[in-house]
Amino acid sequence: MAFSNLRTCPSCGAVNRIPAKHLADEGRCGSCREPLPPLSSPLQVSSSDFDEIIREARVPVFVDFWAAWCGPCWAAAPEVEALARDLAGEVIVLKIDTERDGKLAGRYRVQSIPNFVIFRNGQPVFQKAGTAPRSEMRQWIAQAAA
Repeated sequence: MAFSNLRTCPSCGAVNRIPAKHLADEGRCGSCREPLPPLSSPLQVSSSDFDEIIREARVPVFVDFWAAWCGPCWAAAPEVEALARDLAGEVIVLKIDTERDGKLAGRYRVQSIPNFVIFRNGQPVFQKAGTAPRSEMRQWIAQAAA
């Protein structure tokens, strides 16, 4: 089954399914036809959804590899959430729990967390471990998108 994100219409409350390739797009509600904003918060996804999203995305995909026991991961989380809000429509932000998806973390050689990887056209183009301010994360995305 193909990935779809459920997005609630802010106008009428209808639930809309958004396919991976349209996560960063502004769409229209299937019920009332009012605009649906692009994804503006991080998505926690499984490895199968992850593969589809990075393959189908038309914008850079910023991935936060994290774990619940990791203090620096919790410190970075508000910056990652704000980044998703600030760059809605320009980037898709994913969160991968390394405890649940260790194989996926291993695929990208994640050895310390938080670990951030940016994908473009389905391929990793940037990777960095450790916390960073949102301004620095924005620079990474700008470089990856260039």
